[in-house]
Amino acid sequence: MNLEEFTDPSELKHYSNEQLKQLANEIRQFLIEKLSVTGGHLGPNLGVVELTLVLHQLFESPKDKFIWDVGHQAYVHKILTGRAGQFDQLRQYKGLCGFPKRNESEHDVWETGHSSTSLSAAMGMATARDLKGSDESVVAIIGDGALTGGMALEALNHIGHEQTDIIVVLNDNEMSIAPNVGALHNVLGRLRTAGKYKKAKEELEQLIKKIPAFGGKIAATAERVKDSLKYLLVSGIFFEELGFTYLGPVDGHDLDDLAENMKYAKKTKGPVLVHVLTKKGKGYKPAELDAKGTWHGLGPYKMESGEVVKKPGPPSYSGVFAETLKKIARDDKRIVALTAAMPGGTKLDVFAKEFPDRMFDVGIAEQHATTMAGGLATQGMKPVFAVYSTFLQRGYDQVVHDICRQNLNVMFAIDRAGLVGADGETHQGVFDIAFLRHLPNMRILMPKDENELQHMIYTAIQYDDGPIAVRYPRGNGYGVKMDKQLKNVPIGKWEVLNEGSDACILTFGTMIPVAEEAIKTLEKQGVYVKLVNANSVKPLDEALLHEIAKQNIPVLTIEEAALQGGFGSAVLEFFQENQYMVTMKRMGIPDEFIEHGSVKELLEEVGLTSANVVDQLDTLLPKRRQRA
Repeated sequence: MNLEEFTDPSELKHYSNEQLKQLANEIRQFLIEKLSVTGGHLGPNLGVVELTLVLHQLFESPKDKFIWDVGHQAYVHKILTGRAGQFDQLRQYKGLCGFPKRNESEHDVWETGHSSTSLSAAMGMATARDLKGSDESVVAIIGDGALTGGMALEALNHIGHEQTDIIVVLNDNEMSIAPNVGALHNVLGRLRTAGKYKKAKEELEQLIKKIPAFGGKIAATAERVKDSLKYLLVSGIFFEELGFTYLGPVDGHDLDDLAENMKYAKKTKGPVLVHVLTKKGKGYKPAELDAKGTWHGLGPYKMESGEVVKKPGPPSYSGVFAETLKKIARDDKRIVALTAAMPGGTKLDVFAKEFPDRMFDVGIAEQHATTMAGGLATQGMKPVFAVYSTFLQRGYDQVVHDICRQNLNVMFAIDRAGLVGADGETHQGVFDIAFLRHLPNMRILMPKDENELQHMIYTAIQYDDGPIAVRYPRGNGYGVKMDKQLKNVPIGKWEVLNEGSDACILTFGTMIPVAEEAIKTLEKQGVYVKLVNANSVKPLDEALLHEIAKQNIPVLTIEEAALQGGFGSAVLEFFQENQYMVTMKRMGIPDEFIEHGSVKELLEEVGLTSANVVDQLDTLLPKRRQRA
């Protein structure tokens, strides 16, 4: 069938199993073809095709609520709810979002891009349902990786305590982005092999029903026997102890097995957990055989061979970070690296190969990673927590309370700082300066290129007066010459890249090339602008700021980060506190969430272009420009 004509998921109620199987094959082929051009989260979606079909066949979306944890496995859901025709623009500027989006469809009831939120959201929706007296089902679909997040465990505890009618579908493919870690993963491993339990439990219940149950004694004995059987056949009935009815394990690619268990879950009162075993990348060999997480989310690829399309170029910032850390760690035994389920993304997998005992992947648990780093620091170690800017938000209280308050020597390697592109608003790393800058004891650095990054990593490791953050963008560097000898970068001492007496641009990181291009344009018009690499966002170079203020020239700050509370705000505060009457403008990310698209398109959307830099300086220097 033409998937672009599929607009109403209720049509599935009339499908036979054979028709569903055929549709599953068509959806997989559709995804493999479309994502080979656009890129996207292929592996997770190939794994949930049958599960999504059965959910839409047995429930009534949007009346019944489907809450997709993380959301990168919702492509099949989007296809079945009338959006197949938009997949040519998946994750493209102004195109289809790669995550659930409430303004995209009434079938998307919860937006997410961070993991472990679905169960709390489901509890909220189910509670609202009960208060209003309605009867819709609330179904949360959460992966085994996301279940390691503390927030998910908090929600499980609350749901089980309240005995709320919620269906939790545990999509267990034994992998998140990287292989899962932790004791909970081991519990799931035991449950996967516990198929005998379900059958034995059913046989025992049938036997008990035949016994005349007069008085409470036999019933109580029967319950004890059932419990004994439970602990005998399944080591650690984690979910049932939390108050859930546990169903499974269920073959996530067997339509009959899925339908039988989902029907039972639908009829059962109280919280139910359906443990579904799926194969990530199902139906596409390169994705099925992936052990590194390459096919979790990727760019374009060659559909026939599975070869990922990669453009040759300079090393990535993440790669330079990891290689530099590895180099320093050979001589400094204090260095310990931490990641929250992102060893590949942060490139710490290369560190782990050389120093397996000094690398810790804590799972999707940024809060734990942050405080663990603090504990390491109290004992004289030098912990380095490599984390995406957007995910550091999840450990904010720990940064404030456990690290900065105690002034512990923890280094935060903040990856994906700035706009990240196709993953969109949930992943844009634009808030970290604003939420870190006002914290006592924190230091924040950002390099202008990959060479300066390696020196900043070295500097941050040597720094022993509290927490320090080095932020760097997604993607590759510029191909600059890399110094062989590492050196300290003076913290709080900026670098003047271009002299000028008409105005001054203060900027850092990815915005330096933008400023340089604008300065070349202005020089042709007789306007000469000082350019400063403000590579220390905190502390500011106060000596240089005093000097600039006394020059009485206009100042323009530029940052690929949130304007409110950001670097420009810090400069404004300095001038105000010192009672300087400096003419000043700020450029940065406006007070809104930035959606998906290429980084170039997004920079144009928010005005972070060289042409706009020229325009902004025009308004600061009208008289000078008229004379020019």
